Amino acid sequence: MIKKFSPPRPAKDADHAIVYRRENEFCAWPHTMGFWQTGAGELVQNFMAMEAEYGDPAKISHDQLGERGGRATRMVTVRSSDLGKTWGDPVYDLYPRLTAPKEGEPKNLAEYGPFDFLDADTIVANGSWEFGKPESRSFIRISKDAGHSWTPPAELPLDGLFSLSAINSSMVRPDGRVLLFLTEVSEDGWNRRPLVYGSLDDGSEFRFMSFVTPKQDPYGAADGNWNCTYRFGGHRWFYPRGQMLPNGRILCMMRCQRDPTGVMWSEVYYSDDGGQTWGFLSRVNDFGAPGSLVQMPDGRLVVVYGYRVRPYGLRAVVSEDQGKTWGPEIVVRDDGGSWDLGYPNAWATDDGRVGVIYYFNSKHDPVQANGGVRHIARSFFSID
Repeated sequence: MIKKFSPPRPAKDADHAIVYRRENEFCAWPHTMGFWQTGAGELVQNFMAMEAEYGDPAKISHDQLGERGGRATRMVTVRSSDLGKTWGDPVYDLYPRLTAPKEGEPKNLAEYGPFDFLDADTIVANGSWEFGKPESRSFIRISKDAGHSWTPPAELPLDGLFSLSAINSSMVRPDGRVLLFLTEVSEDGWNRRPLVYGSLDDGSEFRFMSFVTPKQDPYGAADGNWNCTYRFGGHRWFYPRGQMLPNGRILCMMRCQRDPTGVMWSEVYYSDDGGQTWGFLSRVNDFGAPGSLVQMPDGRLVVVYGYRVRPYGLRAVVSEDQGKTWGPEIVVRDDGGSWDLGYPNAWATDDGRVGVIYYFNSKHDPVQANGGVRHIARSFFSID
């Protein structure tokens, strides 16, 4: 099938609102910090909030702020009981940041199990310290009460891998097995390979299951002077996230990039055997990642993503054939103040629209420091 193109069109019935904003904070990355829907239908969202001095644009650095840590950084949890229309008061550091392993931390969670992952209030979080670096190690936490309390972090075994990086990405198969979507970073730091770990029967341990992508992308070798940081190491796959369709196929969304400030796109891999083997399905867009996949009640798939090239904002595409092909872009909003935005989580609303939460900065903000104040926003829009 030869792909046909149409110009991007504005989203219908778009509605935007601020979820969380502080004038002295840089808030970011909800896609990777943890997002869940509980048994009662409540949405739970984590994001990072870091002290920032917007009076000095030189101090508003995406990388510098993200790696600073310490007392100036905190994890924020917000909840919505009406599918994202409104969000409750923030809770700070209920889910603390991961640090290097501490002596005495458990190697598994056997003393806290067993865990029934078919109970929607039993949710899994997986994160890592030194994400994306060769020394990265990953951990899991589990909550039996919809995220109000968590087990301590337990380190995942490497199972012969060199490293493990995690971004709060998991799904539950109908047999109750949890699949964690992780990434191995090579010893030299230049290659990333998404993979899957699966839970064992009592849910307290996770072990390697499969690789999602080939060992190395034949089209993605770095060919420039990238010595400043690994993030510019050419086309690499990372941020894998899996979702099972009603027919049993699992789709795995992932981010690919040449330059994280704009030249990035989303790809989809698929598995028809529960995550044991994988194949390439489609490239979603020209620019925009990471993408959040949501299935609508009528079966169509929607991917929402930050758009980090001009005009900065948030966009979406729709598939009517289970992710094989994707239609023209829908512009959810194009009023971003810089590339530093996105990382969305999306869901279907009870009125047939798409809801999405993400971080944003506005070109209309009276405060400008390489873009406006970074805050958490939510939008609703129709795809028809």
